Amino acid sequence: MNLPKVITDLVNAQNSFDSTAYADCFSENAVVFDEGKTHNGRVDIQQWIDESNKKYKSVMKPLQYAENGTASVLTAECSGTFPGSPITLQFHFDIADGQIQHLKVTG
Repeated sequence: MNLPKVITDLVNAQNSFDSTAYADCFSENAVVFDEGKTHNGRVDIQQWIDESNKKYKSVMKPLQYAENGTASVLTAECSGTFPGSPITLQFHFDIADGQIQHLKVTG
């Protein structure tokens, strides 16, 4: 599977629980929607993923990737210490200038 560098970097950061490297994949003003909550900006995103890593220890295994212009969807198996693990989630990205501008996580 051929993933854009920023998504490969995001998966690697997630799988090594590196919240700083994860947040660095996003633009300064990026927005993340996950579990019914909105996280605005790189600092908020780093705090969110750090808390999530500590709580769930989630790792991602990419299964499928599709893109249409700046919009793309990564389907990944996610496993960790959360109920129902593993689950398959879709990560809906908007990418510009090599950084994630918007991410929405759906089941």
